[in-house]
Amino acid sequence: MLIEYIHAALENARYEIIEDDEPYYGEVPELEGVWATGSTLEECRRNLEEVIDEWIVFRLCRGFTLPPVGNHVIEDCGEAAVV
Repeated sequence: MLIEYIHAALENARYEIIEDDEPYYGEVPELEGVWATGSTLEECRRNLEEVIDEWIVFRLCRGFTLPPVGNHVIEDCGEAAVV
């Protein structure tokens, strides 16, 4: 169920090219502070997936809620639902 949440977040990601050594930038608007860069679009997407995973773990370990992403909601640690 976490995989579905992560995939939904990646489907909502926005990408752009920036002037940087890693010119591909991606972020997930629903997930505050979640962004990544990469040398290629695919690398940026992989990095963004890792950041999302770490962001989820951090928030759940701290007892914070996770915002819904599309129809995907994680209500508490270990429980996920598609509405």
